[in-house]
Amino acid sequence: MTEPEIDLRELLRARYGADAPEIEGTADTTLGRLLTHKSVRHYRQDALPPYMLEWMVAAAQSAATSSNLQTWSVVALQDSEHKAEAAFLCGDQDFIRQAPLFLVFCADLARLTFVAQQVGLPDAGLDYLEMFVMATIDAALAAQNAATAAESLGLGICYVGAARNRPRELAVLLQLPRRVIALFGMAVGWPAEGDGASIRPRLPQPEVLHRETYSEASRSQWIEHYDATMRDFYQTQQMNVQGNWSRHSARRIATVEALNGRDVMRQILQERGFGLK
Repeated sequence: MTEPEIDLRELLRARYGADAPEIEGTADTTLGRLLTHKSVRHYRQDALPPYMLEWMVAAAQSAATSSNLQTWSVVALQDSEHKAEAAFLCGDQDFIRQAPLFLVFCADLARLTFVAQQVGLPDAGLDYLEMFVMATIDAALAAQNAATAAESLGLGICYVGAARNRPRELAVLLQLPRRVIALFGMAVGWPAEGDGASIRPRLPQPEVLHRETYSEASRSQWIEHYDATMRDFYQTQQMNVQGNWSRHSARRIATVEALNGRDVMRQILQERGFGLK
């Protein structure tokens, strides 16, 4: 059966506000779904059918992976007590407890450590920063595929960067071996009725799309446009956010304390066997 075509213009206006690019054409439901992604933080208590997790992981494993090394793993938490412990370590956020499924995506070099031992070769390459960067990229690509698969099944998701707030404790909880570390989480479940999640405007395309060479010539203009768009969005959503996007973002990077404990990430990575040379 042919999927219905979707008019992009309305979706672009939702994503970019007044700065929506003029793009001609229509899209199938896949592109429409990507454009309408939003973070869901209120879930129904209904458990997910078992096959949904497996479909999500199949989609995740279908993502590109550098040299087919597949340097990521995911830990699925569904037990309510186990999930509650993880939620506490991940910013003590209730929506993680509420969601029937919480996924923790990990950079995983333990598998390659094992493979090298099995074939009798050294693993000196694993001690370099490149391998951690590769594992991080692999995990992010896999997770985004999983997110798209979940949304295609009618589920909602919310990424959780706070999985890096207390990485030592989370590693103990998940029994992560050496050379494996949690990068981020993903809450998954049926969106609750009246969840209220909305499509959040993004930066104007000319600020992120550079043609042939990187240009900062119009940055001030586009940031000013986006600040105005986000002020309107905060007011419409009745969100208690002071100032505009620029001020909010600047506060997020102004101090070491604003990193929420993640300033020691390099030290923890080295403790867990990532060489980072």
